[in-house]
Amino acid sequence: MSHLDEVTARVDAAVEESVITHMNELLVELSEDAELSREDRYTQQQRLRNAIAHHGKHYKEDAEARQEQLTKGGTIL
Repeated sequence: MSHLDEVTARVDAAVEESVITHMNELLVELSEDAELSREDRYTQQQRLRNAIAHHGKHYKEDAEARQEQLTKGGTIL
Protein backbone atom coordinates (compact mmCIF):
# COMPACT_ATOMS: atom_id res chain seq x y z
CA MET A 1 0.00 0.00 0.00
CA SER A 2 1.42 3.38 -0.98
CA HIS A 3 1.71 6.26 1.44
CA LEU A 4 -1.05 8.11 -0.44
CA ASP A 5 -3.35 5.08 -0.08
CA GLU A 6 -2.63 4.98 3.66
CA VAL A 7 -3.35 8.70 4.03
CA THR A 8 -6.54 8.37 1.99
CA ALA A 9 -7.70 5.52 4.21
CA ARG A 10 -6.96 7.58 7.34
CA VAL A 11 -8.89 10.54 5.93
CA ASP A 12 -11.79 8.24 5.01
CA ALA A 13 -11.83 6.88 8.56
CA ALA A 14 -11.68 10.36 10.11
CA VAL A 15 -14.53 11.61 7.92
CA GLU A 16 -16.60 8.53 8.72
CA GLU A 17 -15.93 8.96 12.45
CA SER A 18 -17.00 12.61 12.17
CA VAL A 19 -15.05 13.84 15.21
CA ILE A 20 -13.85 17.39 14.60
CA THR A 21 -10.84 17.06 16.91
CA HIS A 22 -9.51 14.04 15.02
CA MET A 23 -10.07 15.69 11.65
CA ASN A 24 -8.22 18.83 12.81
CA GLU A 25 -5.31 16.77 14.13
CA LEU A 26 -5.06 14.99 10.79
CA LEU A 27 -5.16 18.33 8.96
CA VAL A 28 -2.13 19.50 10.95
CA GLU A 29 -0.34 16.21 10.43
CA LEU A 30 -0.93 16.38 6.67
CA SER A 31 0.45 19.90 6.46
CA GLU A 32 3.79 18.52 7.67
CA ASP A 33 3.78 15.37 5.50
CA ALA A 34 6.75 15.66 3.15
CA GLU A 35 6.05 12.29 1.49
CA LEU A 36 2.93 13.58 -0.29
CA SER A 37 2.99 15.86 -3.29
CA ARG A 38 1.56 19.31 -2.75
CA GLU A 39 -1.49 18.42 -4.86
CA ASP A 40 -2.19 15.15 -3.01
CA ARG A 41 -1.79 16.85 0.36
CA TYR A 42 -4.16 19.64 -0.69
CA THR A 43 -6.75 17.15 -1.97
CA GLN A 44 -6.81 15.22 1.30
CA GLN A 45 -6.88 18.40 3.38
CA GLN A 46 -9.80 19.72 1.34
CA ARG A 47 -11.73 16.52 2.01
CA LEU A 48 -11.20 17.08 5.73
CA ARG A 49 -12.10 20.78 5.54
CA ASN A 50 -15.31 19.98 3.67
CA ALA A 51 -16.25 17.32 6.24
CA ILE A 52 -15.61 19.77 9.08
CA ALA A 53 -17.70 22.48 7.42
CA HIS A 54 -20.48 20.00 6.68
CA HIS A 55 -20.43 18.78 10.29
CA GLY A 56 -20.76 22.35 11.59
CA LYS A 57 -23.70 23.04 9.28
CA HIS A 58 -25.53 19.91 10.45
CA TYR A 59 -24.81 20.75 14.10
CA LYS A 60 -26.31 24.22 13.64
CA GLU A 61 -29.37 22.85 11.80
CA ASP A 62 -29.92 20.22 14.51
CA ALA A 63 -29.66 22.85 17.25
CA GLU A 64 -32.15 25.10 15.47
CA ALA A 65 -34.57 22.21 14.93
CA ARG A 66 -34.28 21.21 18.58
CA GLN A 67 -34.92 24.80 19.71
CA GLU A 68 -37.99 24.99 17.47
CA GLN A 69 -39.25 21.65 18.77
CA LEU A 70 -38.80 22.75 22.40
CA THR A 71 -40.52 26.11 21.94
CA LYS A 72 -43.37 24.93 19.74
CA GLY A 73 -46.61 25.99 21.38
CA GLY A 74 -44.98 27.82 24.27
CA THR A 75 -41.74 28.66 25.94
CA ILE A 76 -39.01 26.55 27.44
CA LEU A 77 -39.60 26.05 31.15
